[in-house]
Amino acid sequence: MLLFVVWLILMPLDAVRFGWSEVPGWLQVLGALGLVLSLYVLFLTFRENAYLALVVKVQQERGQTVVTSGPYRYVRHPMYATMFLFLPGSALLLGSWWGLLLCLVILGLLVWRTTLEDRMLKNELAGYDEYARQVRYRLIPRVW
Repeated sequence: MLLFVVWLILMPLDAVRFGWSEVPGWLQVLGALGLVLSLYVLFLTFRENAYLALVVKVQQERGQTVVTSGPYRYVRHPMYATMFLFLPGSALLLGSWWGLLLCLVILGLLVWRTTLEDRMLKNELAGYDEYARQVRYRLIPRVW
């Protein structure tokens, strides 16, 4: 979380206050498109999964089940997958090469988190193991 806050502070300092980076306009437009696409997929993800939360836990008291529709047909962690568009898109849109570099570190930590979350869900959520066999990709369809 602290790394994310540093990222949020670093980008405007880089792109606006001190002008350390110069990102071409066409890359800023590409970043804006990535940002919009990530928010759309995030909307679809929240629409499909009523159990979605920032804290990793199985909500047995609410009768949580495995969600297999919407973006969950393609990747097991679509909310995290949107970060692969959102973070670099934000850095490019704001014009910060330093923000883009730091987002790679954040994305690496996110990959690690999905590994831990997958392990926990396989152990605690009925049907998740079968779902993981059917939907092979964690974050990026046809890649990983």
